[in-house]
Amino acid sequence: MNNAVLAAAEGKPNPLLPADYDIFWSAIIFVIILIAFWKVFLPKFTAMLDARAEAIEGNIAKADEAQAKAEAALQEYNAQLAGAREEAAEIRDSARQDATKIVAKAKEDATTEQARIVQSAQTQIEAERQTAYVSLQKEVGTLAIDLASGVVGESLSEDAKATALVDRFIADLENTKAVG
Repeated sequence: MNNAVLAAAEGKPNPLLPADYDIFWSAIIFVIILIAFWKVFLPKFTAMLDARAEAIEGNIAKADEAQAKAEAALQEYNAQLAGAREEAAEIRDSARQDATKIVAKAKEDATTEQARIVQSAQTQIEAERQTAYVSLQKEVGTLAIDLASGVVGESLSEDAKATALVDRFIADLENTKAVG
């Protein structure tokens, strides 16, 4: 190292340092490139970076807006879903109530129909009993007249007398039956 310092002191050119004219022209070209870069390329580059930043910010804003819309749509969907669930529950409850009413109405109608059928059957039975009673009464009357004719030996052909006699006989039978 001492030799390098001695050589520089003696006036020998240093191989590590360029010549003075190279430093001068290199400095001028550097200043020209720096000015050109500063005036031409830097503004274009800055404008391009600003446009890119604005585009990114715009996309971020659009993404935020889209996310907000998606969240609003999700909330609306959830609200509609909750409303639909409530409506479904109301429909189910209403259907259950309607089913209960229908079952009660069917039971009531069945009970009414049963009572009507029983009443109709009782009326029919009573009518058939009356018919049978009248038929038996006539037959008993005819038999009684025939027996009485055979006992008396005469024909009891007067219908009015015979009918009155049979009616009185049956009434007497009923009275003894009611008393006994």
